[in-house]
Amino acid sequence: MNKLWSGRFTKTSEEWVDEFGASISFDQELVLEDLQGSVAHVDMLGKCQIISEEEAQRILEGLEILKKKATNDELSFSVKLEDIHLNLESKLTELIGPVGGKLHTGRSRNDQVATDMHLYLRTHVKEIILLIEELQTAILKKAEQNIETIMPGYTHLQRAQPISFAHHFMAYFWMLERDKQRFIESLKRINLSPLGSGALAGTTFPIDRSLTADLLGFEGIYENSMDAVSDRDFILEFLSGSSILMMHLSRLSEEIILWSSHEFQFIELDDCYATGSSIMPQKKNPDMAELIRGKTGRVYGNLMGLLTVLKGLPLAYNKDMQEDKEGMFDTVKTVTGSVKIFAGMIESMKVNQERMENSTKQDFSNATELADYLSSKGVPFREAHEVVGKLVLKCIQHRCYLMDLSLEEYKKANEKFEEDIYKYLDPRTAVKRRTSAGGTGFEQVELAIKKAKLLLGKDIVKSTL
Repeated sequence: MNKLWSGRFTKTSEEWVDEFGASISFDQELVLEDLQGSVAHVDMLGKCQIISEEEAQRILEGLEILKKKATNDELSFSVKLEDIHLNLESKLTELIGPVGGKLHTGRSRNDQVATDMHLYLRTHVKEIILLIEELQTAILKKAEQNIETIMPGYTHLQRAQPISFAHHFMAYFWMLERDKQRFIESLKRINLSPLGSGALAGTTFPIDRSLTADLLGFEGIYENSMDAVSDRDFILEFLSGSSILMMHLSRLSEEIILWSSHEFQFIELDDCYATGSSIMPQKKNPDMAELIRGKTGRVYGNLMGLLTVLKGLPLAYNKDMQEDKEGMFDTVKTVTGSVKIFAGMIESMKVNQERMENSTKQDFSNATELADYLSSKGVPFREAHEVVGKLVLKCIQHRCYLMDLSLEEYKKANEKFEEDIYKYLDPRTAVKRRTSAGGTGFEQVELAIKKAKLLLGKDIVKSTL
């Protein structure tokens, strides 16, 4: 089988060389996008009278047949034809004859593949945006059910202050909101058309690039043909946004893994999102959370891989850029699966409210309340801090907690302490009093959830672009 570009060559490469250079093993993922771009391109060729209307119609009919076969998974591809573009062009020519060769008039595989990837990412980024919204909805529901669920808040993985579980959980809502906004913003750069830029210099045919952009639903065209075929910033931006998203999911995975352990027992995962042990019958492992935490590394790797591929490339297209696709496909699959899994995992998760609250009564996370109490009585905070620190040390030495100390002991530490100190030491009171904007106080958490619901409603409208 002669390659479609073989006219200038006197030798053919060995089979293993063909296999090394071919991309059809992975870029067949773009089959529908490639056909979509070809339909718009041939439609434009006919309207601009670059080919006859009859030729355009025959080609369009052939492309429609290929589309149906592709949808039904009835197409097979050849390594000899290197990539999805040449494979489809060859199949089109087999279907409708030599006129199929006119499909490629006024374009190159360079602008063709770039168009395919823009179309592919546009579809999948919109899907990811909607999936993020589903995860945010699951987080909102769980937070709304646990506004007054008290838990220890941590810094350095050491108990710090009592907080609302809803407040802790809603932190991830806002992380995801930033992730979603990054993807929404990236659509502006994804939704540009490189089609018609040719190999790098444009074409002598009187094509209409704005027409093909409109037919494909793009918002505009690349203004420079060399930039159009060599730009992969839109993929890097997707990989970067995906890496940040996966980092957030990995952080939440880590907490879910800790919270579901016997040491914490703050939550219990549904059996659908856990697995057992082949040797220890008692085990219930948070494997889905662990797997998402692990898959974060491969997404990071895909970003670093493409950055490294592109860093030394001169304009315009280079064969190195064939390495832009597998990491993109893998990241789409990884992110899509991870966000879907997380939504179900959060929705079905059981929160052990009693265990969480009891944990706040067996630590010194209410120590800040003592310092604030003294400060409100006119004691300089640094002095108050030292007084409370000594009280904590005393409790540690006597194996008790702040609530166990007598009023006499408090008075001895500082005369400003009064009988109402025990009310302030109650973890529920401590949480309730954190009324500053964005704080863990119950009223503030309720307000944050209301704001999140309104924001989510607006974003759902925006994301159906």
